[in-house]
Amino acid sequence: MTALEAIEYIENCGWSKTRLGLERTRELLKGLKNPQDELKFVHVAGTNGKGSTCAMLESILRRAGYKTGLFTSPPILDFCEQIRINGENITDTALADITARVKLVAERMDDHPSRFELLTAVAMEYFRESRCDIVVLEVGMGGALDATNVIHAPEAGVITNIGLEHTEYLGSTLEEIAAAKAGIIKPGCSCICYDGAAEVTAVIRKVCAEQNVPLKCADFSKLTLLLETLNGQSFLWEGKEYRLSLNGRHQRHNAAVVLETVAALRERGWQIGQDAVTKGLASVEWPARMEILSKKPLFILDGGHNPQCAKALAESLKALLPNPKAVFLIGVLANKDYPKIIRELLPFAQEFICLTPLNDGALPAEKLADYLATLGAKATVGGSVEDGIKAALAAAGDAAVVCFGSLYMVGHVKAAFPGVYDNWLRGKRGLLS
Repeated sequence: MTALEAIEYIENCGWSKTRLGLERTRELLKGLKNPQDELKFVHVAGTNGKGSTCAMLESILRRAGYKTGLFTSPPILDFCEQIRINGENITDTALADITARVKLVAERMDDHPSRFELLTAVAMEYFRESRCDIVVLEVGMGGALDATNVIHAPEAGVITNIGLEHTEYLGSTLEEIAAAKAGIIKPGCSCICYDGAAEVTAVIRKVCAEQNVPLKCADFSKLTLLLETLNGQSFLWEGKEYRLSLNGRHQRHNAAVVLETVAALRERGWQIGQDAVTKGLASVEWPARMEILSKKPLFILDGGHNPQCAKALAESLKALLPNPKAVFLIGVLANKDYPKIIRELLPFAQEFICLTPLNDGALPAEKLADYLATLGAKATVGGSVEDGIKAALAAAGDAAVVCFGSLYMVGHVKAAFPGVYDNWLRGKRGLLS
């Protein structure tokens, strides 16, 4: 099996529908001699900020001298970026070899594993073979019945900001969704949570009390912003100054959760020096989160894809841009609450250029443009990703371009942008000469 064949097997197997439950994952991992039982974890659940929180934690732990595993999804540019050790993607050789072994087990099962269950098994085996000291493990969806929850009690169970999502699977209220995500809390772990909606925090406190698990809730009143620019931000937390390479108030809040997690890990005996924390936050990289692709015109790439993300993006634009008007390059999935997403950003819109994300569940760009027109917004269909980028650059003038709406779109925009931007610049210089 080659790496390409491994990716095709995982991505295109005929049993890829979402089916929450741990039985298939347990059976699959048992066939691999339970690699997860030989590893230590920080397990991260939530609606928004999971990936950024995982990236910050991994960056800090790596700089503290630990061999780190990182498991996140979905990918932005490269399938292999979902499974990393010490910041490096899984190798083609390892992906091919491990997937071949996982496939042998999966093909013998009466109930074939889903795509995410296969990916989880590959990651667990890779981390075990590589003898990682600690793995930062992002939940795929929910918590209690997510494939990643086959692990024993993690060192820390981290719950980021929670909002309404995947209601067809997790429940229709914040309390029900919080209860599903709190399923990662197990006796023997420490729990750290983002102090968001009161009803969410109440659920997490109740579960921690029932499981006799110590809980730390990040107190955002202890955060003091010092400076925020397009190059990052600095803030005070408990009398110490930190620089964070990621922008937005929401990222400061995620960083506070990370700092509380570091404190919990230290209490459990993990040696994490202050220098590792400072450098880890200052150097963390996480693509498509208020990522700057160009300065002239300012082109911002953001994977925000729900109302909470849109609100955070709006706050960031207001804080960072002297002229908060923007050309929005937008594409959404049909099952997302795009009316609420758009409502958050409509006051900042100069115009919208609509794309269709490359996903079976995408809302066609034409339908999105028609909906925006009913709101009185200027909206056009961008065509291909390349054509959409060109149209946005041409329309920007003194305004920023902000691409957002779907993680399934921003990766294609990020990949196509350098070539389109270079051609646009050459064309612009030609007109001026």
